[in-house]
Amino acid sequence: MKLNELQPALGSTKDRKRVGRGKGSGTGKTSGRGEKGQKSRRGYSAKRGFEGGQMSLVRRLPKRGFTNVHAINLQELDLTFISAHFADGETVCLESMRDKKLLNPAIKGIVVLNNGELTTKVVVVADRITKGAREAIVAAGGTIQEPPCAKQSAK
Repeated sequence: MKLNELQPALGSTKDRKRVGRGKGSGTGKTSGRGEKGQKSRRGYSAKRGFEGGQMSLVRRLPKRGFTNVHAINLQELDLTFISAHFADGETVCLESMRDKKLLNPAIKGIVVLNNGELTTKVVVVADRITKGAREAIVAAGGTIQEPPCAKQSAK
């Protein structure tokens, strides 16, 4: 087989509709646009969501819920996640997580949850730490510091 012998599969292509080519073609005169009206004219293009003057669906449906624009985006961390990504003596804070590319830039704080086991002695600097997680960190030999992490790493 050569490049000049390639052909599309039978039935996979069809000729385009040629409109406005006389009565016999089936799409003569008005070219399949019907008589009169907005859609029959040149330059018509419907706007997204436009329903011919009827109230659009988006405006008919009720608004639900609420998004707090002042909410602080916090990242939840499990003890197993900390064990997997941090070695003994390392500090778990926003800055260290960003350095390791473990955080989305939109995240503004950390919450440590008591899920799994902690196998490393780490220094945890978080906005919130659950009671169980606090006990597990201390039991593993780690320490807990108050945020912000940036000021404490500069000392």
